[in-house]
Amino acid sequence: MTTSQTPAHAARHTLTRSAAARPLRTFLALDAAVTAANGLIYLLAAGPVGDLIGLGSGLLRGIGAFLTVYGALVALLASRPVPGRTATKAVIEANALWALASVATAVFGWFGPNTVGTVWTVLQAAVVAAFAALQASALRRLGDR
Repeated sequence: MTTSQTPAHAARHTLTRSAAARPLRTFLALDAAVTAANGLIYLLAAGPVGDLIGLGSGLLRGIGAFLTVYGALVALLASRPVPGRTATKAVIEANALWALASVATAVFGWFGPNTVGTVWTVLQAAVVAAFAALQASALRRLGDR
């Protein structure tokens, strides 16, 4: 706070920034919910899901553990009044990398999923890429203030 700012002005600025961060928090929270739910399904139903998509239950449990923890960390970030720029960029980059790796997995047939698993991989890559794009757009708009 500079000497020309009053405490009321500083509080108003904080409220304005917090309100401006609402779309970013929303996109992060949705990402966290979808990711954690997916992770929990992989953890708790690895056998049936593995049978459905043609992947081993051990692989799905590992992915599920990662996604559950990652989702919880993204939820923590989303809970901040104004999510940190560096942490948000890390989420965006991780999402973009996940989407690209998922498409490569589908194209090259890594891990040997069946047709349902390949389609699922591409669809979830599209969702993750959409989260990355929405989060990047919201972060850019927040930076303009």
